[in-house]
Amino acid sequence: MFFVKLTVFYIFYVAATMNGNKDYTSATSIYDFTVNSIKGEEVPLSKYRGHVCLIVNVASKCGLTASNYKELNELYDEYAESKGLRILAFPCNQFNGQEPGNNEDICSFADRQKVKFDLFEKIDVNGDKSHPLWAYLKKEQGGWLGSFIKWNYTKFIVDKEGKVVERHGPNVNPSKLKGSLEKYF
Repeated sequence: MFFVKLTVFYIFYVAATMNGNKDYTSATSIYDFTVNSIKGEEVPLSKYRGHVCLIVNVASKCGLTASNYKELNELYDEYAESKGLRILAFPCNQFNGQEPGNNEDICSFADRQKVKFDLFEKIDVNGDKSHPLWAYLKKEQGGWLGSFIKWNYTKFIVDKEGKVVERHGPNVNPSKLKGSLEKYF
């Protein structure tokens, strides 16, 4: 029965991730994208050229939130100044409604968490409305059961040339990424 449910889940998500985002298919790096900051300002990702980036989908009401926000802040403290690490966090409400707030609510939550890394507008990471950046990330580093994002706190490591080099699932805490990040600094 479990296998049948898993197969149905897989088929649903593969279909859901086939979307109309055409611009991601011709991208050669994350530098080909522009995103909106949590304050609504356009941010060309080319501003991160020469930096190793960790891109993650976040949610404020997930069981993984406390540990991930804490460890993302710790990674930022350890590597942002010394190694140039940039962390790009994208709130997403597609997983059990765990990011229900608007951008102002999300900013308030981030302030309480003492977030130092870059926070962007809430987006979709799967389906027809998937942000083109996330469609590109999934195309470059597919997941174990398919390219779709399975849950909050999926993490992508991007090298200094803007290439997606690693993908880590929600079960991998940010602190466990130190060895991987060190390879790209």
